[in-house]
Amino acid sequence: MLSLDETILFKLDDLNKRSIRETLEIVYTALEEKGYDPINQIVGYLLSGDPAYIPRHKDARNLIRHHERDEIVEKLVEYYLTGKETE
Repeated sequence: MLSLDETILFKLDDLNKRSIRETLEIVYTALEEKGYDPINQIVGYLLSGDPAYIPRHKDARNLIRHHERDEIVEKLVEYYLTGKETE
């Protein structure tokens, strides 16, 4: 039987953490499906931080918020300039 005096350790499943690339692909698809211009919406989110740019469709808003905006921008610039993805 579980004692209420004991500390319980909960681990988040690392498998649920998607790469930035995977997240952006899901967000892009969700935006397209909702009829938005994906590039403009993602840029709007990255510049403003306003999650309203990203729909809840396919859980896109929650997924993109798992990553820091500056990390997303860093990966995009890195990939654009080097043509390589690191992660």
